[in-house]
Amino acid sequence: MIGFRTSIPQSPSIRSRKSSTTSPASAINEGALVRRHSGQALRTLDDVREQVAREIAVHAITKAQQQDGVRIGVRLIMPNNDNEDFVQQVAASLQHQLLLHEHLFAVATTAQSTKAPAYSTLLICGSSQDYVQRAVLLASSKFIGRIITASNEGKMWVATVMDLGTYFYDEDALWDVVRKAARAPMDPLLPPPGAKGIDEILAEARAKLQRISPAQALEELRESQVGAPTFLVDIRPQEQREREGGIGGALIIERNVLEWRFDPRCASRLAIADRYDLRIIIFCQEGYTSSLAAYSLQQIGLLNTTDIIGGYEAWKNAGLPIDIDHRGSRSLASLAGSLV
Repeated sequence: MIGFRTSIPQSPSIRSRKSSTTSPASAINEGALVRRHSGQALRTLDDVREQVAREIAVHAITKAQQQDGVRIGVRLIMPNNDNEDFVQQVAASLQHQLLLHEHLFAVATTAQSTKAPAYSTLLICGSSQDYVQRAVLLASSKFIGRIITASNEGKMWVATVMDLGTYFYDEDALWDVVRKAARAPMDPLLPPPGAKGIDEILAEARAKLQRISPAQALEELRESQVGAPTFLVDIRPQEQREREGGIGGALIIERNVLEWRFDPRCASRLAIADRYDLRIIIFCQEGYTSSLAAYSLQQIGLLNTTDIIGGYEAWKNAGLPIDIDHRGSRSLASLAGSLV
């Protein structure tokens, strides 16, 4: 038995369901006993429930589809007074009959009424924990805000879901969950056509730049004969600046807003970003993110943008001026921050 019990409100009005929805109650005589012919032993209601669960499982397997060699299926059934127990009976029958096959199934009761709240039991079971866990993550996204409680035991996951079946897309959503969860994993060494690794992207970006050393950057900043305005830009996150220190006088603009602050066409640009011949020298902590950022500004049209080889680490190791408490940097940070 999976970890929790669900008390499900019952409604006197039962909504009609799609043809794929099965009612266990319709196949069970609600009397206490059913007598067999010729004086044979009496069958209890539990016997009948077990038979109905097996029949539902057989029907689900008959209607199953294939996804990368995995049998997948979705079965919606009408609720009864013991939803979780009956759904688990169906799941147990499914797993017994598919013992030697890769499989992933979703079995659920449907809400009885459109009047909120209405609760249903959803069970996902499979031949491997990987299938089930992938399905659980997908289902959690599909039914966001509607999963009330959940319990997980390896190859079986049970949840209480609000208003399951009252939305026209719920059954399709469950099919999408099991179909995508059963897909064969992609080989990480076989990327899709046209995809590039980060090392290749970085190399292509740097091929467009004339990168400079920390000493060259300092020399440019001190040069009075350069016609274009020159700015040193620190794109590191605040936590890193506070931990590592900074360079006094650097303009602090974090990476996530860099393009918006320097694009002369953008309403959120800095006041100084009013021309395309700006000389922008970007640095990060070690000189990787800065190369991608510099290339991004070049694509906007700021062709004089470059970055510092080795980043802040190389600047500091070269013995160039740094500001450990970065009080000077903070004054420029307020200029950029006021536009965020």
